[in-house]
Amino acid sequence: MTGLSELNGIIARRSPEMAELTRAIVARMRARLPGAVEMVYDKKNSLVIGFCADERASNVINSIAVYTKWINLYFFEGDSLPDPEGLLQGSGTMVRHIRLETAADLDRPAVKALMSAALKRADPPIDEKAKRRVLIKQRSRRSLIPDS
Repeated sequence: MTGLSELNGIIARRSPEMAELTRAIVARMRARLPGAVEMVYDKKNSLVIGFCADERASNVINSIAVYTKWINLYFFEGDSLPDPEGLLQGSGTMVRHIRLETAADLDRPAVKALMSAALKRADPPIDEKAKRRVLIKQRSRRSLIPDS
């Protein structure tokens, strides 16, 4: 099973509403971050997909965390990104997030500007011509149970 097909199966295990929202957000993230390596962590209480410049988790640019009823978009170096509209939430020393209610939230000009600023800071940068890779880094126990 490829990482992409395994990720699709993990998403399908969410409620129909959250699976639909996750698929729509992931599609927009892929369009916005072509060439990113997707690192997937299927945790007990969330599904995290990090969009990275390479196979090092420390080179993540943005990530999403899918919870039961919402999805957060995370920014690393979020404490220093320009955020004139005050969208970024959190008080950590680096990471900030925005709660996404719909996939269209990613198309808001202020969110696009934040994502663009994060992408410009990526070191190393994403190779936009690279083929997408999906790496499953952590599987929750529920992912290991075959569907019946």
